[in-house]
Formats: sequence, structure tokens, C-alpha cells
Amino acid sequence: MPRFLRSVLLCLMTIGLTPQSVSAADLMSFWDVPRKGGNSFNAAPPDGAYFKALAATGATWVRLTFSKWKGEGRDFLIGDADRYENLLPEDLARLREVLDSAYAAGLKVVVVPLVLPGARWVQQNDGKFDDRLWSDPVFADQAVRFWRDLAQELKTHPAIAAYNVLNEPAPEKATGLAENAAMSDLISWQEKNAGGLRDLPTFYGRVIEAIRSVDPVTPVMVDSGYYANPRSLAAWPKRLADERVLYAFHMYEPYDATSSPNIRRKEPLRYPGVVTKYGGGEMAWDSQAVARHINTAFDWAKKQGLPQTRIVAGEFGCMRLLPHCGTYLTDVIDAIDAQGAHWAFYSFREDEWEGMDYELPPSLKPGRFYWLQEQGKGNKLPRDGKLMDLLRARMAN
Repeated sequence: MPRFLRSVLLCLMTIGLTPQSVSAADLMSFWDVPRKGGNSFNAAPPDGAYFKALAATGATWVRLTFSKWKGEGRDFLIGDADRYENLLPEDLARLREVLDSAYAAGLKVVVVPLVLPGARWVQQNDGKFDDRLWSDPVFADQAVRFWRDLAQELKTHPAIAAYNVLNEPAPEKATGLAENAAMSDLISWQEKNAGGLRDLPTFYGRVIEAIRSVDPVTPVMVDSGYYANPRSLAAWPKRLADERVLYAFHMYEPYDATSSPNIRRKEPLRYPGVVTKYGGGEMAWDSQAVARHINTAFDWAKKQGLPQTRIVAGEFGCMRLLPHCGTYLTDVIDAIDAQGAHWAFYSFREDEWEGMDYELPPSLKPGRFYWLQEQGKGNKLPRDGKLMDLLRARMAN
């Protein structure tokens, strides 16, 4: 260690700061410039080769979920989302190993659960939406405790760039509110539920307070409501009190044209031009409509006095076999980059689903993907898809 650096660290330690806390204190500055990355939502824990391949695309960060991994209990790390007691040690050790691999590849990591106590991911809950977190205070208390415990364990890991509290929360879903309702309806719903169990700002405030009791510096990323819709964020009356918060939205609108159900239509809907229900009326989708939808989050940030670099497009994507996917990805990235914000495409080399793996060429049909994966020959998949070239070029800018 250089003598001058050693002197600096010794001075800091005399006022109660350790090298780990000094490093952590710099985490928010990582987000002061636009960062581009990808999502890792794999069923098996990714290895070092996976993270090196992601870093080679130009990504600087990865949004990583552990909730699909097989662990000691029914729900990885949590044990049982029906009753959280403590972190499972073997699962925690596995998560640390994965974080080590990401760090070795030069990537920063945002960890994000798909499951919290009382909110089991629908695909792990027999296809049923789990509303307990938003309707029973027992589960809110358990979720707060889970995040305190996890922050205590991860606060000094050098890979961590932020804690993302929950992927795509939807406390509105069971209440009858339409996902893309009129803005006045979204605001009314937010006002009606202010301070209650379904109020995301209140819930996030509790979680952040618990995290800060053990980790005062690591940034916290919060997804907006109704599956991280930017319009739900725009309905929040104010920003959260904590200064180290990143506000995230996801972008798949117009969902009718970007999602897997569209592939199965006899004549898939095309973008641009598709018309969907939106905002109490209808929306014809093109690049300008995409930008207007995304900009609801940035307009809200400006009103709150937040820099645009506190807004994150945590996910966006489209089905790779749709002929308009490249056009759509370009329009979404254009809108985000125009704001100077962060983004992470969905997804990178997902091991149990091929729909948004942009490295795969159109010539590779889904059946071939699943056959190779089942045979343990995933390394034989062709990875010369032009959509990934598009993403690489945009990450290099």
C-alpha cells in the first residue's frame, strides 16, 4: 500500500472509520454517472464465466436475484416466506460466493429478492398472487427484519452497489385499481392508502430505517408500484427521506406488443403503431409515446429536486423473436439516455427461459434452446444475435 494512502486510512480510522466503511461510503458516487448493465434472473447461481461474459458486453453492473436458487428451505435465504425467522447460513454462503465471482469480473451488484415474507413470487406460488405482505402487518414486520439481517451480512462486501428491496411490488393489484389507470385515479389511490400497509413509501421507509440501523451508507433501490410502473412512482406525493435512495421503474409497455403472449398470436401486434388502453383512454405507441411514459418518472424526480441519476430503468426488454424488438429496444434506450439515467436490460443468459436472451439469433427456435439446456449443453448455444450487438453498442456510448 502506498505510504500516502496508508496515512489517509490511519487518519480515517482514528475518527472511527474503517477501510470497509470508507469504501462503502463511496458507493453513492458510483451512481453519479449513468451506469449500464443487465439483469441476472437465473435458476442456478451464476459462475465466474457468466459474469466475465456479461462484463465483456460493456456492462458495469448487474441486477442479481437469488430467489430462484435452490437452498436449504422452500425460499432461498429466507427459508420460508410464510414465517421468516433468520437467514439460512448455507444459502448466505452461496450468495457470498456468487458476489465474489461478480466482483472478480469487475461488476457491481444490486441484489434484489423476488420473494419477501408474505410476498412469494407468483411463479413459486402456484400461479397465485401473494397479497399477504400488503394486508397483514405480521409480514411487513418480518420483511423489515429480513432486510436488516441481510444488510448486516452484506454491508462490507465490495461487490454490493445497492440493495433493491423487492422486485416489482404490486400492493395495488388486489384493490381493483387498473395498472395504467388515469393519473388522477393513481393519485387518489395513493392518497387513500397513505400510511397504510399498501403504501409503498411507508413500507420502504420502515425497511430503510432497519437497514440504516446496521448499514448507514449502502444505497437502497426502490421499485415503484404496480410492477415498477413509472406512473405509479409519479403518484407518490414526495421523495423518501433517506438521501441514499435510487428510484427504479421497469419498461415493457406496450406490453401487448412486447411480451410472450404476442408471439402466440396468429398475427402478432407490431410496434410502432399498436394501440392499447392507457391512462383512462387509449395510446398509440411509437418512440414519442415510449418517451412520454418513461418521462413520468423523470418529471417526478425534477419536481422532487432529485438529479436524473437517482432514477434507474431497472428492467426493459421485448421478446427476441418479434421483428420489431430492435426498434423497440432502441426507442427505450434513446428515451433513458436522453435523461442521463441508468439502465439494465432484461436479461443476460437466463438459463430457464430464452425469450429475452438477445445473444441468441432468430434462427434458434425455443425448442432447440430447451433441448440443449436439458441435455446440459447450454454452452453449445449460438451467441451471435444482432440484438446483443445493439446493446453492446449502446453500453459503449
